[in-house]
Amino acid sequence: MTISGIKWGALALLVTATLGVTGTQPLTAHAAGYTTVKSQSMKKTSYHRKGTSGALYNQRHTQKVTNLKTYPYTTWYATKKATLKHGNSKGIYYYVANKAGSVKGWVWHGYLKKGKSPFGLKYAKGAVAMDAKTGKVVWSKNANTARAIASTSKLMTLYLTLKKVNSSSGSWNDVVSTSSKGLRAMGNNASVGGFKFKSGHKYTVKELYYAAYLDSSNNAAIALGRWVAGSNAKFIKQMNAQAKAWKLGHASFVSASGLENSDLKAYGYSYGSANANKVSPKDLALIARHLITDYPRVLTDGKIGSKSVDGQLCYNYNNLLKGRKYYQASLNVDGLKTGYTPLAGYCFVGTGQKSGKHRVITVVLHDENEFTETRSLMNHAYTYQSMAD
Repeated sequence: MTISGIKWGALALLVTATLGVTGTQPLTAHAAGYTTVKSQSMKKTSYHRKGTSGALYNQRHTQKVTNLKTYPYTTWYATKKATLKHGNSKGIYYYVANKAGSVKGWVWHGYLKKGKSPFGLKYAKGAVAMDAKTGKVVWSKNANTARAIASTSKLMTLYLTLKKVNSSSGSWNDVVSTSSKGLRAMGNNASVGGFKFKSGHKYTVKELYYAAYLDSSNNAAIALGRWVAGSNAKFIKQMNAQAKAWKLGHASFVSASGLENSDLKAYGYSYGSANANKVSPKDLALIARHLITDYPRVLTDGKIGSKSVDGQLCYNYNNLLKGRKYYQASLNVDGLKTGYTPLAGYCFVGTGQKSGKHRVITVVLHDENEFTETRSLMNHAYTYQSMAD
């Protein structure tokens, strides 16, 4: 026998919802057939999940909509209240929906806590939002835990490059040595390079700066490091010395590009005993703050969507820029750096400045939704009064 084409046995497996015994505790339902004793509209009231348990169902509890744990930082808005009955048990349920109205269903009242959900990031393993003017962290998640940071490492490489360009010891038009077989081989392998060093072309600092910044070229970053310090090893020592001078207690570097030694070894550019650059979200935000403060041109350059360098397209993968998928006009995002390796996951250092507000710097590490969560983090940062001019 079937009901609406669903066999009784299968239906019983689907119905694992809970019903409050006299509305105080959940009871597992073993068969279909929740009935509504009474139902009424209620003043729209905000709730969030009380713990990790609970789910949204249709009113008869024959179909699960979603588990509450799938939406850990969602505010649910209740608009209906019902007493539902299953067997001899009754419970109070709320009909709720998220703010967008895209997810809605009935949930036992005991799984909810009154009030809006506290802000949080679901995916990022580490994150900060920093006031660029004061250096104060206004929100954080594992702020002082050092993690692999992939190509966001290039912010330090760019800083030291600009430092030399702005001194008497270097210029934008200096020619950078790109004859290394390892660097040429990297450029021919899209998974680790992406920017080809063509024979007979003399690459300038400015060309490799754009390749490293916009296109996140790893071989360009290493070549710039060699130009800055004389060798790859000396440059990495300089990166660590700069981190120490800034009193960054959770930052260590073994790579000018952000590639791990496990990838660099094949090209002759591995360094040190650790496999990866490891920097905490807070220290990475501080590196970005030094870069922006000392060399503000990176903000102008950070808004460039794409640029041709030696006939090669250097594409900026910052998807919060104007015209991109996650753009929000009010945030005025103008930087800063993306990054990815399988070890580090997706990383992003973002910055922008709302009108009448301080500039914000955000960092998300190992975040599969790096642009969505960065946008949420930026908007949340601006809810703090301290961010106002």
